[in-house]
Amino acid sequence: MIVTLTPNTTLDLTVLIPKFELNKTIRANQSLYGMAGKPTDASWVLAELGISSHALGFAAGSIAHKIETMLHGRGVTTDFVTVGGESRVNMVIVCEDGSGQSTITTSSLEVHQSHIDRLLTRFEGSLRNASCVVMGGSLPENVPPTFYADAIKMAKAHDIPVIFDAGEPNLSAGLAAGPTFIKPNQDELSGLVGERVTDMASAYRAGKQILEQYGASPIMTFGGEGALAVLPDIAYYIPSLKIEVVSAAGAGDAVLAGLAASIQRRQPIEDGLRLGMAAAAAVCLMAGTAECRKADVEAFLPQIELIPYGQ
Repeated sequence: MIVTLTPNTTLDLTVLIPKFELNKTIRANQSLYGMAGKPTDASWVLAELGISSHALGFAAGSIAHKIETMLHGRGVTTDFVTVGGESRVNMVIVCEDGSGQSTITTSSLEVHQSHIDRLLTRFEGSLRNASCVVMGGSLPENVPPTFYADAIKMAKAHDIPVIFDAGEPNLSAGLAAGPTFIKPNQDELSGLVGERVTDMASAYRAGKQILEQYGASPIMTFGGEGALAVLPDIAYYIPSLKIEVVSAAGAGDAVLAGLAASIQRRQPIEDGLRLGMAAAAAVCLMAGTAECRKADVEAFLPQIELIPYGQ
């Protein structure tokens, strides 16, 4: 079983507007709810691909009920720890004039130490049947970055591979515990190394340093520029497919799903990279966060190239 751990489980409300203008009432052409939170997005994509997973995290209020209902509807099992406040709803604004998209997010969960202890206990219990763990995302207030280090150490103690995706300071804290893979995007990678990563050459240098220092293989995503995977014995540049993007929200999380699927199936990680990038392209065709169609993923899969890099 693939286990996903998302402390800040959430929903995205995506609105598609003609263009963004300040000080004006803007009428959306479309609005829809989608799953959100990096690992929970991975569960969402895995479910579309027919792969089961078990989702854990903190959740609260009526939004938590909606999140669980959506996940259960796709066959994802859940074990959320109920906390105070309300699970957040992010606003994803997509401009149909091609000018871009933005996400507005908040922090609305009220978490205490007893909640943290309860979630880690449930997480450790889930590891008995786990094939791999996907964890990451932001942390609610009062949850320290060491939460991720503790969770990664638990998984490693059970010899469970960990795929970790977060930004600073959570990325550094979790990385120190030695996850199997990390999946930073360009901004997250830049925050980690302390300077702007501008091209594949600088990403490769950063990836080699991460691998040597922490033993974690970085899968670094750069939107339309593709991805770079630095593995122990080889590195790959993976070009993005040339498609018309509706919304990129959740595309990087689809890469997490592909990696987890290959571990679950005991396939080479190269298969996971291909599946993840195909799923990411499929997500970009849809308006909702992390939404994709299995048929699109299967159509894109043969088109994904893994090009050896830096050897």
